[in-house]
Amino acid sequence: MTMWKVTAIISSRLKSDLTDSQGGSDVRRTRAVVIHPFQKPARSSRRAVGACLEEAVGLAAAINLNVVSEEAISLSKINAGTYFGKGTVERIGGFVELEDIDIVCVDTSLSPVQQRTLEKAWHTKVIDRTGIILEIFGARARTREGVLQVELAHLNYQRSRLVRTWTHLERQRGGFGFLGGPGETQIEADRRMISGRISKIQRDLQTVTRTRKLHREARRRIPCPVIALVGYTNAGKSTLFNKVTAANVFAKDLLFATLDPTMRAINLPSSRSAVLSDTVGFVSDLPTTLIAAFRATLEEVISADIIVHVRDISHPDTEAQKADVLRVMKELGIVFGQGRRFVEVLNKIDLLNPDMQAAVFNQASREDHMVAMSALKGSENDIFLDCLDGLLSSDRQVAKFKLSQGNGAAISWLYRHADVLGRDDRGVFAHIEVSIAPEELARFKKITRTT
Repeated sequence: MTMWKVTAIISSRLKSDLTDSQGGSDVRRTRAVVIHPFQKPARSSRRAVGACLEEAVGLAAAINLNVVSEEAISLSKINAGTYFGKGTVERIGGFVELEDIDIVCVDTSLSPVQQRTLEKAWHTKVIDRTGIILEIFGARARTREGVLQVELAHLNYQRSRLVRTWTHLERQRGGFGFLGGPGETQIEADRRMISGRISKIQRDLQTVTRTRKLHREARRRIPCPVIALVGYTNAGKSTLFNKVTAANVFAKDLLFATLDPTMRAINLPSSRSAVLSDTVGFVSDLPTTLIAAFRATLEEVISADIIVHVRDISHPDTEAQKADVLRVMKELGIVFGQGRRFVEVLNKIDLLNPDMQAAVFNQASREDHMVAMSALKGSENDIFLDCLDGLLSSDRQVAKFKLSQGNGAAISWLYRHADVLGRDDRGVFAHIEVSIAPEELARFKKITRTT
């Protein structure tokens, strides 16, 4: 059995019961129940139970499941074997049988034992939060890099669940017994093959990381500052990206609409150029395997000159979403306000009533590097671009140069790499005043010394 075949088998068990998320199938849409369990008292007071349930339903809808029922269930404690109490398991089992439910989505991380036990009790498929997110990412990935990253996360997730997935893998296969006793069980063989595939993907992603590093170094030589958009999923990053760059990146009111990173050049009000990067959105309880798998992509954020945090200010849990984004950023080694340039965009103000809009605008006016706007409507785009321009110009200095009129190369260089504030061409010399970054000033002095 090849490594690719192992990967195909891993995903086939779930995908056989899910309708293609891109539509176009005549098969009955998979009927699903969504359950959001929470402990009393709730572990986090930041996030409303209703908003968590709504997000879980959104995740299920993102893979085109037909959600026929949704419920938030409070737990006094977590059962080690079934996660839920006996009465809850029996009640849900009765509903699943009565309504002919195909899959139960549990909005938490289940252990392999809990998942297997619940499937036996309910006689249907059970998928936890991590599994749902992996399915969404698998459906969204388009580039080779994105596919590799999703596959890596999927394999790491499934490796510990082989015993739950295939009972036939417990059979022993022949062998000379040099390793692990008289023979190697099928599950051990498949785990070994999966481990081999994981190692291969990790090597491929290291190549991706090196390639991205070379691209970043090339941009620094031009140079061209990079501005990275980050934020909670469905906060409006891709919509803002499209408005500012006139691109046509897939943007929809859907969780994880963007997976593969996209970069486009933009012109700022000062006429200087920059590169804007759209990245995958974050979500609460984002699986650590996904954060690790997508590190190659997120390194664009780590190395960005400016990080723009796009928030859905109309969402009832906007503060909790902000906290989740900051937590993931911290895992990447990025802490807001510590030597980095940040912009906070309070997006979707068009969904607020006039009084709330006024309050948000007032808040943005009192905070440095904060912009209230509607990316969908295109309002305040100029303010947003001015804010980026101001941040990139904050460390620039004014310099004056006296250059020979015949030194067209040096004059042209200044126009490409600095903001020309004034020019006097009277006489045989051109007197040019520019606003220029310190590193560019050093480069210009070095160039003029060697020419």
